[in-house]
Amino acid sequence: MAGHLRYSGLDDAAQRAALIEIIGSEPLLMEVLRGLRDTALPDWLLVAGAIYNVVWNRLTDRPALTGVKDIDVFYFDDSDLSYEAEDAVIKRLGRQFAHLPLPVEPRNQARVHLWFPQKFNQPFAPLASSSEMLGRYASKTHSVAARLEADDTLSIVAPFGLDDIFSFRIVPNHLLENEPAHTAKAARAKSVWPELSVEPW
Repeated sequence: MAGHLRYSGLDDAAQRAALIEIIGSEPLLMEVLRGLRDTALPDWLLVAGAIYNVVWNRLTDRPALTGVKDIDVFYFDDSDLSYEAEDAVIKRLGRQFAHLPLPVEPRNQARVHLWFPQKFNQPFAPLASSSEMLGRYASKTHSVAARLEADDTLSIVAPFGLDDIFSFRIVPNHLLENEPAHTAKAARAKSVWPELSVEPW
């Protein structure tokens, strides 16, 4: 088996341990995780590309931030669904992490149902938590998140497991009609990590 696939097919516990080790040894991710913990945002998660891209870079011996455009953060606050409240969080974290080489982009998952139908022309049921959004990503492979707990342990949220990430396999999620997002993101990823295989929609 090729070296970059060394965690492919392992059981969930082994893959979670590998992911925790990779995240824990990446200084930028740990700085963001510590900073997010200090913000005390409700139900926050570091999500998606900043995690799986770093994994693919580690396993293919690329620089850690190759292909990483930003650091996406979910939080869930249904006490105020206004854009102004979300924008205040975006600006606050923008200032907090302004020194980093990548932008940190928080988004309130309690608001997604307010803008999704207009943007994607399909209904979107309100979410009940940040982690629920992971189950609605266009590609199952992208559905991964991490949180640094008070005791410094890392919690991993991965509703579809981690084998697609460690197998360098991008797999569609048909829960929503989101073929354009799956296709476009997969093509971009394949251009950076040719080791990837892409399952068409």
